[in-house]
Amino acid sequence: MYKLGIIGHPLGHSISAIIQKAGLNSIGEEVQYDVMDTPAEDLIDRLKYIKTNGYQGFNVTIPLKVPVSLFLNDIDDYANIAGCVNTVKITENKELFGYNTDIYGFKKAIPADVDLKGKTAGILGTGGAARAAVVGLAEKGVKNIDFYTRNIINSHQTVNYVRAKFPNVEFNVYQIQKMRSLADTSILVNATPIGMKGYIADQMAIEPYDFDTLNPDAIVYDIVYNPSKTVLLKEAEKRGFRTIGGLDMLIYQAERAIEIWTGKTPDTKLMKIAALETL
Repeated sequence: MYKLGIIGHPLGHSISAIIQKAGLNSIGEEVQYDVMDTPAEDLIDRLKYIKTNGYQGFNVTIPLKVPVSLFLNDIDDYANIAGCVNTVKITENKELFGYNTDIYGFKKAIPADVDLKGKTAGILGTGGAARAAVVGLAEKGVKNIDFYTRNIINSHQTVNYVRAKFPNVEFNVYQIQKMRSLADTSILVNATPIGMKGYIADQMAIEPYDFDTLNPDAIVYDIVYNPSKTVLLKEAEKRGFRTIGGLDMLIYQAERAIEIWTGKTPDTKLMKIAALETL
């Protein structure tokens, strides 16, 4: 029996418990997976509780992906590069090791026939999810990344951080309300929560007319997974663009987390079925 869970706030939209249980059951493991709503000010108390109550690991979501790293014994290369953690493994001697499986999930969700080498990517948002997207896109060979944000001043920390990590990639920042032409953009990624169920689900981070300038061969990738077809994806499909939904990224990052906790690879098809039955 594995005792696992997820921390973050709010967690009303999370389907991690359903996905993780399906994945662990697919490799013959029983699991207790607890949804532990944890505001940032309660993080230390929550970690004490987890360490003293027999948990083998846990997932981390907003707003704790960055601050949780301050309380871990070590982190993997992806977590170090992205500057945030979404999966933690607890050893028998109660040491905490942090991982970023979002990057793995983000990359694996991009179909194998998509070649992004030397291309330009656009990312909506500059938060933790945007950092994971940057790492994945850089490893796919993207040479230019344009950030679109509502607050350029608040984005400086992220932009300066990724510029230092990826000196071979050119980064630019633009005001999302005054979006430039997207004619050179080969993949447009929504890394904001806009469109998520319970968080202005009836909207998208850009205006419909912004699609008018988008490269007709571009891919529109929304990391939001609930609903599985966001307003952004519906609008993109209506206009003939190829799309990638956030559910695949969620499934693949969960697959990697289970591998970290158990050393076994779960059945992602069963995990996706469980997720779709819930959404």
